[in-house]
Amino acid sequence: MGNHSRCLLFVMALLVGEASSATCQLALSQPRVDYGVLRLGQLLDGHAGAQSLGRRTVLLNVVCVDPAPMALRFSGLPAGGLGFRFGGDGAFALNIRRARVDGRSVDLVAEGAQAIAAGERLMPGQVLIARAAGVPVAGRRLSAELEIDPYLPQGAFSVRRETTLQGQVQVEWVPLGVSISPAVPLSQ
Repeated sequence: MGNHSRCLLFVMALLVGEASSATCQLALSQPRVDYGVLRLGQLLDGHAGAQSLGRRTVLLNVVCVDPAPMALRFSGLPAGGLGFRFGGDGAFALNIRRARVDGRSVDLVAEGAQAIAAGERLMPGQVLIARAAGVPVAGRRLSAELEIDPYLPQGAFSVRRETTLQGQVQVEWVPLGVSISPAVPLSQ
């Protein structure tokens, strides 16, 4: 078999939760991240025997008619402590950065945990709650950046024909029944 058929096709799908409330809508700038056809020699340096396909950033926005608690759930197949499953043996790390509610920087805190630190991987089933000064906040608009970083073990590139590998995560706005204070205006 020729070299031209020894490649992998990579597709990452970010799914928007259809269960969003009629008052709030979640949107992603790019719900499908397609890495196209890649060959092992084209990839970035890996770590621990895995090859990175390269980081990509997707913008996430939640827009609500009325102020609402801002919380997000990330669901998908787990890949142990590596994040979400990608293909059969791979994983992808999902990080969230630069979260803002109504233009104000907020911390995203996992239920029952501390704020998500920069570079900390999100895990399947995790719910993040927007907080300011340790208090949950409500607002009309949440914006953040999702960083996707998929990895595959070296052996995943030993294929006889073009192979499609996929990873998926469902992102949804979660209405919370907790007491939430409105986001403090930027002037305060």
